[in-house]
Amino acid sequence: MAKKVSERYYGTGRRKKSVARVYIMPGKGTITINKRDIDEYFGLETLKKIVRQPFEATDNNNKFDVLVNVRGGGYTGQAGAIRHGIARALVKADSEYRPVLKAEGFLTRDPRMKERKKYGLKAARRAPQFSKR
Repeated sequence: MAKKVSERYYGTGRRKKSVARVYIMPGKGTITINKRDIDEYFGLETLKKIVRQPFEATDNNNKFDVLVNVRGGGYTGQAGAIRHGIARALVKADSEYRPVLKAEGFLTRDPRMKERKKYGLKAARRAPQFSKR
């Protein structure tokens, strides 16, 4: 007897230097990031809240299991990338979620990046201290 393969939906999320590969599948609501539980991976509650925002917006709390591979950047950028990937995967799962997620801004890739350092300056905009003499 053939075993039924459960539906998996994929979404790629990006934020700053972070790239998240997100798979969602029907389940109990567990979120696994780089083979670790979300509570173990993210220490701050705000980051966990950011990751769960697309589910709250579409009333899908505890309906999907999430499997994430994320790399690059810091924790805040990674949380934003995961949110972006989850939103894209939810749209693939059901296109009716698109207007809700679009209105919340979860489908838009955040274009803000780190500004490059300029010559003659100590950082992107930080100039050497001015002295009259």
